[in-house]
Amino acid sequence: MSPLAHTVPAEHRWIELSDGRVTVYGVCPPDPFQRCRIEHRLACPEQPLPDLWRWLTSLREENARRAQRQRDPEPPPPPALWPDAG
Repeated sequence: MSPLAHTVPAEHRWIELSDGRVTVYGVCPPDPFQRCRIEHRLACPEQPLPDLWRWLTSLREENARRAQRQRDPEPPPPPALWPDAG
């Protein structure tokens, strides 16, 4: 998940440095095309959080649906339809 930095409050923006480390990205205002990372806890559907941003709520809902699909077994295939032999 790499949202545009200007859509994320400064205290929640993280950028990856050239050496691979990650740091809080508090530049205000951020470059309009700068991408950032967010903490796992913000996107995880299992963490109780308020509705911080609409896009984040949508992401959390989709993550919850994806996790549910992975936990549920595949539905059984439909029964084969045989012609009426009557």
